[in-house]
Amino acid sequence: MLHVDSIFAATSAVAALPAVAAGGDPIPPPFTVARVFTETRLDSWLALGLVLAAGLYLYGVHRLRLRGDRWPVARTVFFLGPGLGGIAAVTVSGLHAYDTALLSVHMVQHMVLSMVSPIFLALGAPITLALRTLPVRPRKRLLAIVHSRIARIYSFPLVAFAIFVVNPFALYFTDLYRYTLEHAWAHEVVHAHFIMTGCVFFWPLLGLDPLPGRWPYPGRALLMVLSVPFHTVLGLTIMQSTTLFGGDWYPSLGLTWSNPWDDQVVAGGVLWAGGEFVSVTMLAVLVAQWIRQSEREARRLDRELDRQEARQRAAEAAETTP
Repeated sequence: MLHVDSIFAATSAVAALPAVAAGGDPIPPPFTVARVFTETRLDSWLALGLVLAAGLYLYGVHRLRLRGDRWPVARTVFFLGPGLGGIAAVTVSGLHAYDTALLSVHMVQHMVLSMVSPIFLALGAPITLALRTLPVRPRKRLLAIVHSRIARIYSFPLVAFAIFVVNPFALYFTDLYRYTLEHAWAHEVVHAHFIMTGCVFFWPLLGLDPLPGRWPYPGRALLMVLSVPFHTVLGLTIMQSTTLFGGDWYPSLGLTWSNPWDDQVVAGGVLWAGGEFVSVTMLAVLVAQWIRQSEREARRLDRELDRQEARQRAAEAAETTP
């Protein structure tokens, strides 16, 4: 009888323990919008990096204002809001509790980190802000880095486009993705890699910071057009795959509130629809920038022609004056 009671007590103790996933992390409860706020985590190195980046940017803006120089408010809003704020929304918020339990949540992170936030970080022009506020020696060092051979190679549009396109296939169609699910540090590195890849691709396209190898607007628009079918192919491949990404990782979690196959279809749809939306929106932004540049160039030519006509009339008047 005592033996039976001991078994019952041990069973009860095990049942009282929190469910643990294959990687050692607690299995999250059913996903709800409220848990995005209740599961927020502020103890990661990425959260520290976001706070540091925001502080440095605001300090730079403050230095400019003390000097009497203007800095567009829109750039500050873009950098801090959808830029750094977008990164925080998918890594520091409660979404982080589900990024190894739901492939669809991971794809939302993928889209924001590689395609949404980098665009707004670029619109914030942090390199330009740094060049306007740093002392002479650090400014020269930053310029040397920006115009170094490595920066020229990685910021060259075709190289950046190749990295941007190849990376998701190298991650999801190899054992690397399963490795990132099993090791938290590797998962964090992938997040940082998404951000860097997006910045390398989008910053030269937007052209606000002084980066080398910048293409004219028709070439930039062409790259965005070429990126549309890439997201379509990748998204549809994930949706129609007959194997689960990550192998048996997601079934091993034993989630009673989520079907790994259905979630994978949703994940592919997120990548497909989100990628096309961002690409088409970015294409529209580039076309708008192209039109504004053409208008500025036309006004500059008109002013130059007006000056030439004024000089010609003055010369003719001087010749006719006795």
